[in-house]
Amino acid sequence: MKIFLYNPDDGLSYNFIPHLWMFLLKELASDDNDVIVADRKIQKMGEKEIAEFVLDNNFDLVGIGAMTRMISKAYKVADEVRKRGIKVVMGGPHVSVLPQEGLKHADAIAVGESDEFWNDIIRDAEKNNLKKIYRNPVDENGVERKPSLENYPVIRWDEISMDGFDSIPGVVKPVLKHFAKGWEKFFVIPIETQRGCPYGCEFCTVTRFFGSKIRYRPQENILEELEHIKNIEREGRGHVGVVFVDDNFAINRKRTKDLLREMIKRDIKLNYFAQISINLLKDDELVDLLSKSGCKMIFVGLESIDEESLKSVHKNQNNPLDYKKIIEKLVDKNMFIVASFIFGFDNDSLGIADRTFKHIKSWPPVLPVFGQLTPYPGTPLYDKLLEEERIDRPEHWLEVKPFVMAHKPLKATPEDVHRELKRAWMLCYSPETNKKSVEKIKDKSAGLQIFHLITRLMFRGIYYPQRSNLKWIKVLYNNKSSIKFLWRNLRKRRKHPCEKFNLNS
Repeated sequence: MKIFLYNPDDGLSYNFIPHLWMFLLKELASDDNDVIVADRKIQKMGEKEIAEFVLDNNFDLVGIGAMTRMISKAYKVADEVRKRGIKVVMGGPHVSVLPQEGLKHADAIAVGESDEFWNDIIRDAEKNNLKKIYRNPVDENGVERKPSLENYPVIRWDEISMDGFDSIPGVVKPVLKHFAKGWEKFFVIPIETQRGCPYGCEFCTVTRFFGSKIRYRPQENILEELEHIKNIEREGRGHVGVVFVDDNFAINRKRTKDLLREMIKRDIKLNYFAQISINLLKDDELVDLLSKSGCKMIFVGLESIDEESLKSVHKNQNNPLDYKKIIEKLVDKNMFIVASFIFGFDNDSLGIADRTFKHIKSWPPVLPVFGQLTPYPGTPLYDKLLEEERIDRPEHWLEVKPFVMAHKPLKATPEDVHRELKRAWMLCYSPETNKKSVEKIKDKSAGLQIFHLITRLMFRGIYYPQRSNLKWIKVLYNNKSSIKFLWRNLRKRRKHPCEKFNLNS
C-alpha cells in the first residue's frame, strides 16, 4: 500500500520539534508498504491542497495524528481527503479520548499507542475491511496493556533527507553565515527513550495516554540510534539538535545517568533538548552529566510562582523557592531552561504577569513560555470544571482560539487572563529584556551567546507570529541593540569572532 502520514502544524511547534510518531510508524510498517511522511512544504498547504496532493500521488491510506490543540485542522484535512474517496485513519491523544467524535471524520480510529496494531490497520485497509476502532488488549482487570518498548525499531536518521528538519529561519541564515559560519543548517531530530509519567498533574493528558508506569527502550537501542544521528554531523551535512521527547527524561535518574555516561564514553555527544521536572534537577551529578553529554536546553514545567496554584492542580513536585538556585546551577553549566508558565489558575489574580516577571528578572536568563490553563478532554481538570459548570466552550477544540480561555477562573475573568498573558510575553521578549538577557551571559562562549539570542527571537514567535521574511527583518531591526552588543563583545574577545562557533565553552 501507498500510505501518507500527516500531523497538522498548530502554529506553535512549527519552528521547533518535528513529530516523531510519523517516522516511528514508517519504520514499523512492513517492508511491502510505501510510507511517505508529510514535510514542511506540505504543512504550508491548505486542507484542499493537501487532499489534492494525496489524490494526485495515488495514496491508498492516510494516517492523521493530532493533539487537542491541532485537532480542528486535522478534522478539516480528513474531511477533504475522504471526499476524494481515500480512507483515513486517525490517532493520537485527542481521538483516543473521544473516538466517536473522531469517527465523524475518519474511517477508523487508533485508540492509544498503535505500535503493535499498526500493521493490522494496514492489512485491513488493503482488504477494504477497516474496523471502526483499533485498540490495545486489556488485562484481566480491564486495564489497557501498553506496548512494550523492548523491540523498538532503530530509526536510520542518517538515511533520511534532512530538508524538513532545518529549524533556522531563512532570513536568519545570512546572519549566521557572518557570525557563525557552518551553522546555517541546524537540524532538529526527535527521539524517545521511554513512555509514561507517574505524576498525574490535573491538567495534563500524558498519564491518561501513556500511563503512569514507565516503559523503557533498551539502552543499546537508544545509543545505536544516537550514533546514526551523530553521523549526520560527521558527514558534514549540518549541525544537529536532538530533542528527547520523553515527558520526563530523568524520571529514573540512575538509568538516565547510565545513558549519559555511555554517550560521553562513546563520543556521541550531541547538542540536545530534554524535558525534566525541576525537582530532579537538584541532583548535582545529574546536572553535571547533562552538561557534559551535550544538553543545551531543558523544558521545565514551572507553571506558577504561587505554591497554592501548584497544589490546586497536584503539581506537588514543584517548589517555587527552589527555582532560582536550580536555574543558576544550570546556566553555570551552559544550559538554559525553557520555563513554562500557566495563567488562569483559580488562585491567580490581576498582576500575575508583573509578579512572575519580577521573579524572572532576578534569575539568570531563561526562555519563558506562557499559556492559559486549558481543560483538555480526558483530564481530571476537564471533568471537574464540567461538573462545576464552569466551561464556557465545552468543545473548545472545534473552534481553536490560541491563548483564549475556555473556562472561568475564580479570581479573574477570562479577559483578564488574556491581558495578563499578553503582558507577560511583551515583558519577557521586549528588545530591552532580550538585551539584558544577553548581557547577563557576556562571559559565556560566543556560540552560547548567539544561540541564546536567536532562540529568544524564535520563542518570541510563539505569541507574536513572525513567519514571513519581512516580519523577521522587523524583529532583527527592533533587536539591533542586542545584536550590536553581541558583536562588540565578540570583537573584544577575539580578532576574528566568526572563526569558531562553540556552544560548550
